Amino acid sequence: MGKWVYLHLLQYAVFQTTLYLNIPGSYFDLCYRDERKKEKPQSVGYFQLFRFATWKDTVMMVVGGLCALVHGAASPLMLLVYGMMTDTFVAYEREVQELKDPNKECNNNTICWINGSIYETAENNTVRCGVDIEAQMTMFAYYYVGIGLGVLIVSYFQIVFWVSAAARQIQKIRKTYFRRIMQMEIGWFDCNSVGELNTRISDDINNINNAMADQVSFFIERLSTFVFGFMVGFIGGWKLTLVVIAVSPLIGLAAGLMAMAVGRLTGRELKAYAKAGAVADEVLSSIRTVAAFGGEEKESERYDRNLVEAQNFGVKKGTVIGVFQGYLWCIIFFCFALAFWYGSKLVIDTKELSPGSLIQVFFGVLMAAMNLGQASPCLEAFASGRAAAKIIFDTIDREPEIDCFSEKGRKLDKVKGDIEFHNVTFFYPSRPEVKILNDLSMQIKAGETTAFVGPSGSGKSTTIQLIQRFYDPKGGMVTLDGHDIRTLNIQWLRSLIGIVEQEPVLFATTIAENIRFGRPGVTMEDIIQAAKEANAYNFIMDLPQKFDTMVGEGGGQMSGGQKQRIAIARALIRNPRILLLDMATSALDNESEAVVQEALDKVRMGRTTISIAHRLSTIRNADVIIGFDHGQAVEKGTHSELIERQGVYFTLVTLQNEGPSNTTNETISEALEDFVLKARSFSRGSSGSRRSSVRLRSQSKLSSNFVPDTLPDGLIISTEHDDPDEHVTPAPVARILKYNQSEWPYMLVGSLGAALNGSVNPIYAVLFSQILGTFAIPDLNEQREQINGICVLFCIVAVISFFSQFLQGFAFAKSGELLTRRLRKVGFQAMLRQEIGWFDDPRNSPGALTTRLATDASMVKGATGSQIGMIVSSLTNIGASFIIAFYFSWKLTLVIMCFLPLIGLSGVFQAKMLTGFENEDKKAMEVAGQVSSEALANIRTIAGLAKESSFVESYEQKLELPYKSGKKRAKIYGLCFGFAQCVIFMAYAASFRYGGHLVSSEGLSYMLVFRVISAVVISGTALGRASSFTPDYAKAKTAAAQFFKLLDRVPKISMSHTDGEKWDNFRGEIQFLNCKFTYPTRPDIQVLNDLVVSVKPGQTLAFVGSSGCGKSTSVQLLERFYDPDEGQVLIDGRPSQSVNVPFLRSQIGIVSQEPVLFDCSIAENIQYGNNTCSVSMEEIIESSKKAYLHDFVMTLPDKYETQVGAQGSQLSRGQKQRIAIARAIVRNPKILLLDEATSALDTESEKTVQSALDEARKGRTCIVIAHRLSTIQTADIIAVMSQGAVIEQGTHDDLMAKKGAYYKLVKTGAPIS
Repeated sequence: MGKWVYLHLLQYAVFQTTLYLNIPGSYFDLCYRDERKKEKPQSVGYFQLFRFATWKDTVMMVVGGLCALVHGAASPLMLLVYGMMTDTFVAYEREVQELKDPNKECNNNTICWINGSIYETAENNTVRCGVDIEAQMTMFAYYYVGIGLGVLIVSYFQIVFWVSAAARQIQKIRKTYFRRIMQMEIGWFDCNSVGELNTRISDDINNINNAMADQVSFFIERLSTFVFGFMVGFIGGWKLTLVVIAVSPLIGLAAGLMAMAVGRLTGRELKAYAKAGAVADEVLSSIRTVAAFGGEEKESERYDRNLVEAQNFGVKKGTVIGVFQGYLWCIIFFCFALAFWYGSKLVIDTKELSPGSLIQVFFGVLMAAMNLGQASPCLEAFASGRAAAKIIFDTIDREPEIDCFSEKGRKLDKVKGDIEFHNVTFFYPSRPEVKILNDLSMQIKAGETTAFVGPSGSGKSTTIQLIQRFYDPKGGMVTLDGHDIRTLNIQWLRSLIGIVEQEPVLFATTIAENIRFGRPGVTMEDIIQAAKEANAYNFIMDLPQKFDTMVGEGGGQMSGGQKQRIAIARALIRNPRILLLDMATSALDNESEAVVQEALDKVRMGRTTISIAHRLSTIRNADVIIGFDHGQAVEKGTHSELIERQGVYFTLVTLQNEGPSNTTNETISEALEDFVLKARSFSRGSSGSRRSSVRLRSQSKLSSNFVPDTLPDGLIISTEHDDPDEHVTPAPVARILKYNQSEWPYMLVGSLGAALNGSVNPIYAVLFSQILGTFAIPDLNEQREQINGICVLFCIVAVISFFSQFLQGFAFAKSGELLTRRLRKVGFQAMLRQEIGWFDDPRNSPGALTTRLATDASMVKGATGSQIGMIVSSLTNIGASFIIAFYFSWKLTLVIMCFLPLIGLSGVFQAKMLTGFENEDKKAMEVAGQVSSEALANIRTIAGLAKESSFVESYEQKLELPYKSGKKRAKIYGLCFGFAQCVIFMAYAASFRYGGHLVSSEGLSYMLVFRVISAVVISGTALGRASSFTPDYAKAKTAAAQFFKLLDRVPKISMSHTDGEKWDNFRGEIQFLNCKFTYPTRPDIQVLNDLVVSVKPGQTLAFVGSSGCGKSTSVQLLERFYDPDEGQVLIDGRPSQSVNVPFLRSQIGIVSQEPVLFDCSIAENIQYGNNTCSVSMEEIIESSKKAYLHDFVMTLPDKYETQVGAQGSQLSRGQKQRIAIARAIVRNPKILLLDEATSALDTESEKTVQSALDEARKGRTCIVIAHRLSTIQTADIIAVMSQGAVIEQGTHDDLMAKKGAYYKLVKTGAPIS
């Protein structure tokens, strides 16, 4: 049995090691995370992890620890029984052999000659006899059953106590941590990214959990087995113990080195893949840009280049594992040979040991060594737990500078609303070198409307944040009614303030709930009242679910104007004394702006209002206008006073006004808007502006301004329920293997190695029992010879297993990694082949697709590659074992086979437990994770509404469920674990008892009893191992099916270079004939309704109209991102459906509102414009001069090699826009599409960009979409659109003379009916 235990442990260890390499979230990941943490290896002391433990937890952990200690002692204890049993068998066999001689008989337990004289052997010893083998075996069976039951009980408590104690403490840590984060001042969030905090809440706390839960009890149990194993060894025979100890370090060393090497390689492989993943993510999130510029092939090459590195590390990893496993088994078999050879000397020559104690010593020591080796993964878990705890506990112990939960501070009885800044100096904590406010002093009178104007970065938004006390000034003070706001109660102060931001944040709940966030405990009447005041009531009542409409993640289901009005309602319901409007209408088009502006004018009455400047109309009727420059208030007065002063305000206004006719609806200084956005996204990592720009890109890029004013929510929700992905039929393995076809030599060699590995264990069973058998041979010389022969065989097996392990490891790693890379590349190409409509489906969002590339491909590897190796070796193992067992004793084999399902099941159970729990935990935590990530992403809004505590409560409530299920699971886990541990003892009890019966009644040699039992048990563990891989296998098949579904999908618009016609003299004449169109994700909203419009080569056509009228959509039809449902788009008289797509797109250059740049140098971004050939530096400079970009680039230190950062984040919007224009010019397109190319710019940048565009338009057909009318007055044709059709068209002067819709738009900015 000990041999079995040992073997089982050994297999378990090796198997665990392989398992760890396959299961994500295992300790190899921990090693990898440790790699990351090596930079700051600070960690808390181990016992500090338990700082949240109550006395009850402590008692549970102590008792659990004691149970683990006892459990650890069980296996060594069993060895004692095993040794005694072996001696009994050997004695009985001797007796049987002696009594074969008819002249001998058994008398008084001693063998005598028949004549009565006592028989003596050659060494003058007497031979004992009269062993009652049946009775002895029954006794041993009782021992086994007793130990088994003991193990069942203690292992149950060991798990339950530790797991539930850990669950309780983790629960406490989670709550404390989240509450503490929500308490932090905003400045802290500027320095900690939201993404990082989210991972900390999930991963780092899970790491602490790993260091506190069942791992600890396993560690104690293994240590105790280690200690008791050595004790058993030393008690049995110290000489042999020392010999075996001398060899053990070699085994430990191998295991340690392997873990290290694999950890390091896994880390590198993940890093390399992360690069490729970043490429994929960047490409998929900018898919429209990639498609428009025909960059698909370029991108899939770039992706593949990054995959090669990951593949090489993967192969290295497989090889390393192969070598080390080979080495491990090799050493182990040499160790056997040595121990048995030396041990047999001690038994035969010096008689220091009995055969039983030889086995006891040998396995005692090996078991000890193995357990020491297995204790080391626990140390990994402890280390990463402590490192994670350092970060978590540091945050928990940090005192926030502005504590929003504190009760301190005064609450004034009466608030007038006078705000005054006294010499305020301020910089953002994340950028201390940039002074934002410089000795700012100003007064804001109660009940007046004050407008702030000035270029960006002059500190306008910052003052608003200081009034809300998101930050404290570094010098000077801000007062409310003469009280320094630092002395006031913070929750109370924020409850006086209502704020409407440029990019309002809504929470993923209903409209009513969003408004209710403004003030706790309001009635539905109040909500309706607030909605009416905010001009939101009507559009809400048009929605199918009215106030119960879900607004979607971040309000994504609403258009800009709708979100803005809901945010205003939310601010109004607070009935605030002070209203802050931070560019509240800048993101809207004319129509929505007029409505929102009207709402704002209604609510300003009688409140102190601060409005940050946007369009002139909103500022003119302010009571006071304050001009900012470089962090100081430089001028103050009414509109007319400031115009006379000719200062900052005057400059901004004059810059704005083009023609005298249309000053009214022009925008005043979105002033250096790009700069603000840049400054904000740098200064406050969590700021809304960055989030919104990312969100805009993730919705359909070019149609981001098309979010119609009535979104049928019911519809969107329904599309997600009937998710066809759920019912994927698993892919046939044959097809997966087909992709691996070219690697068949590797797979053949690997399978050969695997088969050899599988047969090693059964051979071992034969050799082992043979040694035991030799001890019963009466002739000592024959004994020696046999034993030496067997030891040589052990050595041969050792060498063979080294090579076969290496072959298996290397060959399957190679074939598996090649397959993964091939699938990833093919999958990525397939994604880039799909039409744009496919990407609109939320299931195909960039995030989902990149994850699919990362995980599906590596999961498919689970059906081929190393899995085949595992299966082959398990099968040969089982086959060989059963042949041996049935050959030697079929009866005994059948008895043991009754236990096989149990042993097999317990193996499966354990594997299931280990992996299954991880997943359930993750699922349960996801709900809480949504609360926390929403809270952290929108922390500014939450702080402004003083709603921190309600998010903390909601989070704690969501934690209850995982916590309860965690406690329940601990019990199930404990039971399964206990059962798995004890079933083996029961199997031994039954099989040896029956074996004893066969030996005595049927004269079966005891050596065969051992042989059969060993063989069957070994096959049982192999079976358990094979079955533990079936879930992976099933997963691989479904993953493959998903993958093939993607590969087999035929895109609705073919991207191939051969389909469709091309022609030489492309002129660029465009006609839309009766086009009807709906977006595939929103089939019930007619976007284009019989659109008819045409443009001749070289003309400029301008589309005008309110958002959602189909302007951008028409551009997307022209690019053939979509095809019209009815009607045709004719290009040079040919219907667009028949034109070759890459050819058509190569004739079109596009500049969109939010240009997408790639994370590479400026030159490379411009080269992207022409992906058919390589663009020379001269052409780049030529086109950037045309785009007014060249001079700016030359001022940069790296000139054209300057990196633009992810999504071009290092540049201002004007600069990005000009790069985009240069990129479009490099193509030398016949058709130029400008989709609101200047709407996001401030006045100065807009001037430059506009002249660049006018330059670019020369001699090309051009289609312009503009919100701002001044930019299109020169167009040849102006087409006014409404609800998907053109209502009037002509030149600027024609349309002005008509006095129709266009005239109204120009004069008033009124919405188009």
